[in-house]
Amino acid sequence: MLDANLKTQLKAYLEKVTQPFEIVASLDDSDKSRELSALLHDIVGLTDKISLREDGNDARKPSFSLNRPGADIGLRFAGIPMGHEFTSLVLALLQVGGHPSKLAAEVIEQVKGIQGRFEFETYFSLSCQNCPDVVQALNLMAVLNPNIRHVAIDGALFQDEVERRQIMSVPSIYLNGEVFGQGRMGVEEILAKIDTGAAARDAEKMSGKDAFDVLVVGGGPAGASAAIYAARKGIRTGVAAERFGGQVLDTMAIENFISVQETEGPKLARALEEHVRQYEVDIMNLQRASALIPAKHAGELHEVTFESGASLKAKTVILATGARWREMGVPGEKEYKAKGVCFCPHCDGPLFKGKRVAVIGGGNSGVEAAIDLAGIVAHVTLLEFDSKLRADAVLQRKLFSLPNVEVISSAQTTEVKGDGQKVTGLVYKDRNSEALKTVELEGIFVQIGLLPNSEWLKGTLELTPRGEIIVDARGETSLPGVFAAGDVTTVPYKQIVIAVGEGAKASLSAFDHLIRSSAPA
Repeated sequence: MLDANLKTQLKAYLEKVTQPFEIVASLDDSDKSRELSALLHDIVGLTDKISLREDGNDARKPSFSLNRPGADIGLRFAGIPMGHEFTSLVLALLQVGGHPSKLAAEVIEQVKGIQGRFEFETYFSLSCQNCPDVVQALNLMAVLNPNIRHVAIDGALFQDEVERRQIMSVPSIYLNGEVFGQGRMGVEEILAKIDTGAAARDAEKMSGKDAFDVLVVGGGPAGASAAIYAARKGIRTGVAAERFGGQVLDTMAIENFISVQETEGPKLARALEEHVRQYEVDIMNLQRASALIPAKHAGELHEVTFESGASLKAKTVILATGARWREMGVPGEKEYKAKGVCFCPHCDGPLFKGKRVAVIGGGNSGVEAAIDLAGIVAHVTLLEFDSKLRADAVLQRKLFSLPNVEVISSAQTTEVKGDGQKVTGLVYKDRNSEALKTVELEGIFVQIGLLPNSEWLKGTLELTPRGEIIVDARGETSLPGVFAAGDVTTVPYKQIVIAVGEGAKASLSAFDHLIRSSAPA
């Protein structure tokens, strides 16, 4: 099952296991069960700390649990955790085997203190780059607290459950049989939902912090770069982010970040956060900004308030809140989001195997999505508003070579159709004839660009009609002492490498502002 190179790497990791435990597999006579059995035998053959039993009686087959003598751990994988989930498997083996987590000590204590009964189920796909964060978070929580149980389920392998529960987006998380959430979540986000007093406690703690020299709002590439450059100057630096990593977390392949030949978004996001944590930076996660209250006079402090109720003050502020996927804004889109309307073809594509889908958008993202989906689904209809596709020529050549793809140009999507539970089709207007036409399908993947996350700043500083923060060559905004960087600004070409540079520039400009504003007359 595992090649020699992977076995060598895994063997080195398993040397960190300090407490013996057993894997209990529930199998049948299917090919997938035999595949899982081979994987588990490979694992136990690499260490004497792990044993294997194949007499499990779980209803989901193939599946397996990780059990440590003397500990009540509710952790199970239903399926074969390869692809993006292989890392989740390795971490689960280490953590059940006694290897400590890198999670902050106060968060670990918060997890251990949770009371009640929490039966979590997470549906994932092996090609989903967002799913491992959820699986790994809930697995760790299950290891730390016997009140928390978790089973990670491969949606492509257990299609009957996916159909019964009308799951059309991964990760999809259920708690005690009810929908708990969809999309990427970490331990802190899950805790915020099940530990209802946590948000208020965190807000009170944040509001009591001393003023920062530089407060960075946003934790994407621009925000991370700004924080590092500020911290290296030895000044008091804070980062408040809705989710550290930002839009990078939703990016699959990255091949144009200079000096890194190839990586994936979540991997790069983790590297960014780890780099920031090498410095004395106060990172405040899960904080969505709600208002900027600028200083009225020179020498006064700026204030940023957050939806949690917290507020922070700083001498200078760097706005790096990034951008998000643009929505179509048509009837039915919101009602059927995650019920057939999707934004991540890599994550959700496997759930539409053998079905008909549409891709909205003819730029590089849209054409790449259509190409990827064509290898999974029965048929792809790509709709482009313009009279021709805007994607690179090499991508268009590949697209038009695929037999199960239809391209419709001059098409304006006007409505998403559904039966109350899931998407059944879409309506578009032929912009040449003005005729309305219907396409019957089960999934719609929207790929029409980005919107800046700047609504909370309207009326406070100068924005373009599109909502981008207007900045000069130094990253300065219309407010003294307030700077901005990355995709939320007017800087052209929304690229990771550009955002990193702009974050550094804004940080250096903020430091220069601090020096000049504190210098004696």
